[in-house]
Amino acid sequence: MSRNASTGSRSTARFTDTRRRVIAVGTALLIATGAAGAAVASDGDGPHTPDKATSHAQTREAAALTGSAKLYRKTTEDVTFTFDAHLAKRHTMRPDKATGTFRFVHLDRPGGEGGWAKGRIDCLITGGKVATATGIITDTNLKDIKGGRVGFTVHDQGEKLDRVGYSWAAVGGPDGTKKLTKCTSSAPFEKVRKGTGDFDVTPWQPTYPTD
Repeated sequence: MSRNASTGSRSTARFTDTRRRVIAVGTALLIATGAAGAAVASDGDGPHTPDKATSHAQTREAAALTGSAKLYRKTTEDVTFTFDAHLAKRHTMRPDKATGTFRFVHLDRPGGEGGWAKGRIDCLITGGKVATATGIITDTNLKDIKGGRVGFTVHDQGEKLDRVGYSWAAVGGPDGTKKLTKCTSSAPFEKVRKGTGDFDVTPWQPTYPTD
């Protein structure tokens, strides 16, 4: 894929075209982290042997977002989002400790020209089958956005019904901002293309003080 200035300009324009087709209102997700004294379940030392369901509950990660899908378009555009984001059980009350990767690609046609970016996840919150994540762009052919934070929202409703949102919905294209708050994105307004969409969301189960 070309990395020259003209290609970067065309790529940014394609992202901007999204604004003309879709009107989306970004929504900020407020989170409270680091609740003091929050208890995390752990295995006991007694003679009781946990059943299978209990063992699974004790070993599951706190939250996750994985999978890939292409967005629905009536044009030849080829838009793909891929996530591999995880929040370890030991960080249940620290969504900003999430790790993993993301990648998005926007081409004028399959195998054609366009923009792409990939990076590292730095926050993940899930509620039911909806996930919101943010990450820092570490590599891209759009030099102006490298190092910036971007956000994503996924609604895991099964193949063909999954939906996707992103932090730049209201401005047309990722702008490389470093001021975006962690775990902030738009509503999941985009539909996935028929035959794609294998997103999987592990619900977050935060712990709360008992007194």
